[in-house]
Amino acid sequence: MDVTDDDGVRTVTFDRPEAMNAFTPEIAGELADVFADAHPDDHDAVVLTGEGEAFSAGGDIESMADREETPEEAYERVTETFGRVVEEALSTRVPIVAKVNGDAVGAGLAVAAVSDFAIAAESATFSCAFVRVGLIPDTGGSFLLPRLVGLRTAKRLAFTGEFFGAREAAEMGLVNEAVPDDDLDSTVADLLETLGERPTRTIGLAKRAIHENLGSGWREAQDYENMVQSQAYATPEHEEGVAAFLEGREPEF
Repeated sequence: MDVTDDDGVRTVTFDRPEAMNAFTPEIAGELADVFADAHPDDHDAVVLTGEGEAFSAGGDIESMADREETPEEAYERVTETFGRVVEEALSTRVPIVAKVNGDAVGAGLAVAAVSDFAIAAESATFSCAFVRVGLIPDTGGSFLLPRLVGLRTAKRLAFTGEFFGAREAAEMGLVNEAVPDDDLDSTVADLLETLGERPTRTIGLAKRAIHENLGSGWREAQDYENMVQSQAYATPEHEEGVAAFLEGREPEF
């Protein structure tokens, strides 16, 4: 996994093209660390993409074949690796953009789902393929898929492991947009430019409120929203936004 920082954007490139950028537990742990280290003072966004023809083919099947562990050991391993990816992705205050350059299968699909934005090349293929190897959706899949695509569609994807294209992924809400392959770079660049013009700390607070309230009742959700908004009122970004509006200029975040 290659990680670079440039002009406020941290780019993570899954760099095992010979294995279709499949995830090992070690790679999942490294990805969780990247999310944990991202900070609004240093980064406007984290971008995920893959080297070669795939975004990620999901979990490394060869490493699964060699694995010998008890259910208790498996729980600890999954919690500390793929589980941490979800925890850090949902809690980091920096927006995550999945630049889905190719096939996103299994955990690859789930990583795109857990990202705040997902832009896919039209040639990309998706599959919630866990069932094909006798597993349930992980890396947040069982939690996020019903919220993104609806309950019945999530069941269809999880129970069949069917493959589908980027346009269908966009239609069902799994990705924001499917674009011609040649337009992927420019589309993501435009999104990053927009995010760079917005106050990252405020985005982080909004992200925190949205994620914390995914499973809350409306009274609890409203109280939490009120609490986070009160924190936003105290930020310099809010002060600058109000001043810019009153002075008829663009804010400088």
